[in-house]
Amino acid sequence: MVKYTREQRLRAVRLYEQYDRSAASVINELGYPSRQMLVRWHRAWVEAGRDDGGSLGDGRGERYTPGQKRAAVDHYLRHGRCAARTIRALGYPCKALLARWVDELEPGQRRIRRAPVDARTRRKAVVEYASGSRTSRQVGEELGVSADVVRNWKHKMLAGDDKERAMGDDADKGGTPKSREDRHRDDGGRSLEGMRRERDEIRSQLTRMRAERDELEIELEIIRYTKELLGKGRGADPDNLTNAGRTRLVLHLADRFAMKPRDLLGRCGLSRSTFYDNRKRLGRPERDEWLLDPVRRAFEQSRERYGYRRIWRMLRDQGIRVCARRVMKLMTRHGIAPKLRSRRRYNSYSGEHSPAPANLVNRRFHAKAPNRLWAADITEFRIGEGKTCLSPVIDCYDGMPVAWSIGTSPTAELADTMLEQACATLKDGEHPVIHSDRGCHYRWPGWIRICERHGLTRSMSAKGCSPDNAAAEGFFGRLKQEFYYNQNHRDDSIDEFIDALEAYLVWYRDERIKTEYGMSIRRHRQALGLMA
Repeated sequence: MVKYTREQRLRAVRLYEQYDRSAASVINELGYPSRQMLVRWHRAWVEAGRDDGGSLGDGRGERYTPGQKRAAVDHYLRHGRCAARTIRALGYPCKALLARWVDELEPGQRRIRRAPVDARTRRKAVVEYASGSRTSRQVGEELGVSADVVRNWKHKMLAGDDKERAMGDDADKGGTPKSREDRHRDDGGRSLEGMRRERDEIRSQLTRMRAERDELEIELEIIRYTKELLGKGRGADPDNLTNAGRTRLVLHLADRFAMKPRDLLGRCGLSRSTFYDNRKRLGRPERDEWLLDPVRRAFEQSRERYGYRRIWRMLRDQGIRVCARRVMKLMTRHGIAPKLRSRRRYNSYSGEHSPAPANLVNRRFHAKAPNRLWAADITEFRIGEGKTCLSPVIDCYDGMPVAWSIGTSPTAELADTMLEQACATLKDGEHPVIHSDRGCHYRWPGWIRICERHGLTRSMSAKGCSPDNAAAEGFFGRLKQEFYYNQNHRDDSIDEFIDALEAYLVWYRDERIKTEYGMSIRRHRQALGLMA
């Protein structure tokens, strides 16, 4: 071993102190000593009162102070009675010397290895652990071994280790292990060995089949529960399952099959840290739970017609400032959604009754002021007692229903009455363009006379082309989605249905929030001074 002079040791210790006790820096600069030796030199220097004349031995053959002995013994007792751990932490002494110190200062406290555990005790320990009555740690503490050793015994026995089986059989019989010659005697031993091999093969096959069955049950439960989480709608792809969903899946499988969650993480494609992070989040109260009641109230006030954008507007009007995306996620998570629309449409075309005017609008449904461009159309509703028809006029300036008439059949009188009501709202000098489809109601003489009397310019869309009258068609789509489709009007009488439809149209005009303005159409016009 290399011997170092006192000057070399003092230089190393001073540099160690100067470099904030960085052993690597000292060794890189001086090229000596080892880290453990440097720590020992420094400890001896400190205990000597930082006296340069004190002892700085390298730990071989030197005499340790009583304080060093007591520190080593205390560390040994406090840290699991592990000699290697104490030597690694303190840098001294050797195992034999530490054992002598423990026997000297704390008699009877030194950890002594026990004798090897016999086969009978091992088998009993494995049975207790495998049956679930006790944990591997509890069994190991009783026998003086670690939990890993108990688990290793179990793996060996389940794997059919020949040596362990022979030990177990001999121990159960209370005798000594048989010799190879005794086991292979010709007097029946050959047949017995064959039966044992067959038994072992059957047991191994049974174990393998049970394992395969368990695997298939777990895979089937993963598929079933994933479908339950995602639903059966479009886009329900198991690969798109979120980490929170995978965490719920792991917890469900662990409860269903009495397994540890960590054993299921690989099957569910989830890392250990992600699982524990999401499990902690799942235990917290929902972040937007306080927002659910205001959202439900706003949805009910809209008669279950609003989507998340208008619900968000209503919340803002109530002083609740949240992100629209939070409202959308909350409504989606709790199934708060307006009814879906139907595809069925009413067709009023019945042939060419008079020449059709040109399409002056050409799908440009925008007006710079009210009463510049109107759109007209007729739609029908079927209820239990029969059919109800609605004929409105829509102002393309802001989508406001200017006037409407409701009846039980799409007659010319229905359309003419609506147009007369709309013209009654015009001021002097206002002569809007009235756009419609090619329905027969807009080509009869009565309709044409009303347009001429009030100075209205007629415009018609192409035959069978609903986009040419998109302003009216869009109004009908919103109306039926919010008021008619998937609503229970089957038991309503015609009068009750007409009253409900009238109430909706008034609500649409006066109260329904238009996303573009953040307020209703009437309030927007009042804000601009266009309506009293």
